[in-house]
Amino acid sequence: MRTALDRHLTAVRNLGILAHVDAGKTTLTERVLYATGTTHRRGEVHDGTTVTDFDPQERDRGITIFAAAVSCTWDGHRINLIDTPGHVDFADEVERSLRVLDGAVAVFDAVAGVEPQSESVWRQADRHGVPRIAFVNKLDRAGADLDAAVASIRDRLHPAPLVVQLPIGTEDGFTGVVDLVRMRALIWAEGAETAAARPVPPDLLDEARRRRQLLEEAVAELHPQALEEFCSAAGLSERTLSAALRDLTRSGDGVVVLCGSAYRNRGIEPLLDAVVAYLPSPLDVPPVRGTEGEERPADPQAPLAALAFKVSATPTGRLTYVRLYSGTMEKGDTVWEAGARRTERIGRILRVQADRHAQVDRAVAGDIVAVVGLKAARAGSTLCAPDAPLVLEPPGVAEPVVTVAVEARTSIDAERLATALARLAEEDPSLVARTDPETGQTVLSGMGELHLEVAVEKLRRGHGLEVGVGRPRVTYRETVGRGVAGHVHRHVKQDGGAGQFAHVVLDVEPLEDGFAFRSAVVGGRVPQEYVRAVEAGCRDALTEGPLGGHPVTGLRVTLTDGATHVKDSSETAFRTAGRNGLREALRGCAMVLLEPVVEVTVTVPEDAVGGVLGDLAARRGRVTGSRTRAGSAVVTATVPLAELFGYATRLRSRTQGRGTFTARPTGYAPAPVTPAATAGR
Repeated sequence: MRTALDRHLTAVRNLGILAHVDAGKTTLTERVLYATGTTHRRGEVHDGTTVTDFDPQERDRGITIFAAAVSCTWDGHRINLIDTPGHVDFADEVERSLRVLDGAVAVFDAVAGVEPQSESVWRQADRHGVPRIAFVNKLDRAGADLDAAVASIRDRLHPAPLVVQLPIGTEDGFTGVVDLVRMRALIWAEGAETAAARPVPPDLLDEARRRRQLLEEAVAELHPQALEEFCSAAGLSERTLSAALRDLTRSGDGVVVLCGSAYRNRGIEPLLDAVVAYLPSPLDVPPVRGTEGEERPADPQAPLAALAFKVSATPTGRLTYVRLYSGTMEKGDTVWEAGARRTERIGRILRVQADRHAQVDRAVAGDIVAVVGLKAARAGSTLCAPDAPLVLEPPGVAEPVVTVAVEARTSIDAERLATALARLAEEDPSLVARTDPETGQTVLSGMGELHLEVAVEKLRRGHGLEVGVGRPRVTYRETVGRGVAGHVHRHVKQDGGAGQFAHVVLDVEPLEDGFAFRSAVVGGRVPQEYVRAVEAGCRDALTEGPLGGHPVTGLRVTLTDGATHVKDSSETAFRTAGRNGLREALRGCAMVLLEPVVEVTVTVPEDAVGGVLGDLAARRGRVTGSRTRAGSAVVTATVPLAELFGYATRLRSRTQGRGTFTARPTGYAPAPVTPAATAGR
């Protein structure tokens, strides 16, 4: 029985499609579904007929907004595929998806090469240790250049690219590829559904042999067993080369590079073969680990361990998307929700095809499915066996950087607005809704203008609410420019009964990022449990800085001395002393206001560069690079996020609609202190 289960797991691939916006992820996903027989017509982004971009906003805007899961089969393998967003505002959707994936296909534009968001999602995959193969798309476009795209992958992403294909023809004449591993040609005739395997064309034979030699040399440098065969036989067999490519992909030491044109349906079958051959199955990845170090193997007979990574409200009910790492889940099972510390019942289990679902009776380790019936589970919740509890590390959630005020038009809508906002935040943890204590307004915070536009439109369309929206504002931070030493705070409270007494002495100094706390108290003048209470109080004080009530970051606090009272000292007293003491100390520091900054990449006609540079300078932008590509100028600059509101419209007017730009968050930088920035939250 176990052997059959292992065979099942070996034939599963959980992968995501990652790329910059407009690189062709969704088109590639559509062609994969078509090639595998899952769909019987090819959906097109421009026609609004794609399977994975099923949300009305996605079809209206022509971009992927929400990660969509689909399943298909190829060569006896089940492929669970997640099409992820490419726009920077929805990077949190990518983060949650990468947390549960075993592999990924990174898609690159053959003309543009590595673009800003390509780099961002690549780094996200690096953090999660997700093995990848690369697909250079759009080889049929004017200016397409596989070698230039591979060079940009090597230079900007720093992997070892292992190119396993040679294009046949260029631009409009692109008709196929030479498979350098099996040394054969794959030709897609006009209108043909599949490729025809043929001998390598004579005019490409020498170049194919040269590139095969380069591939063997690159693999031998990275793989010890391949190096032995290469040295003894002056080359690598097909079997050794394939095994080495699989090992290098799964270890992350190399990235297999394929090419094609998804729109013209060329290169899809070899890509699917590469997914099956090189990317890992659930058995090939390390056992999942709980926060206390517990390990669960990818075994359907082990205790259940699953992670919820996405929640979606549909007309038919609440769907919770889960990845099963171990164990088996059946309809009607009772599971333990570790975060909420309560049991949940599995109502139904669904195999997902974007917005369509097929009911199944059970799911096993390695599966990605949707579950109906969970009430408390959120994105990041762990579902496990009640008799074998554990907590899996949840996906990280990015801090929002842009805020708008949201106001219901009618009193009836006002009552429903809070419920709708709570549901939005449940589906997308990177959205934060709260009430401003100073103005009483309801404010919604997110990752960018587009992110908030989509959320507000969802309130209108999905919840039927009439809402007004205020002007976007960025989320500032405060940091310490120059600290203080020896700040004394004494907390004494006596109002009948037990009193409160705590005496602390704090040093505050700048830190490059984040918050650090340490104790330098000697002689036991402050017991350890009270030291922890002082740290907790200091963390409480970080929520509001002295400049404008913004969160504080970039400081180290040292507790240097203190005193206790034999009766009146307590953890509560020392926590209060830590909070109030640090707030006083910050008012004595030289504080610096920080604002979010982004790296902007602007692509414009060469005759419009001057005006664009001037406009960026007026927006406090700092140009960091400029290059020419295919008759256009590409300018990169670091610009405060607050200065980019409305930039898309301005850029289009300056370039007669021919200019485009992308933005990627790069952190925070000192900001000029303005009334708006210091007016509180």
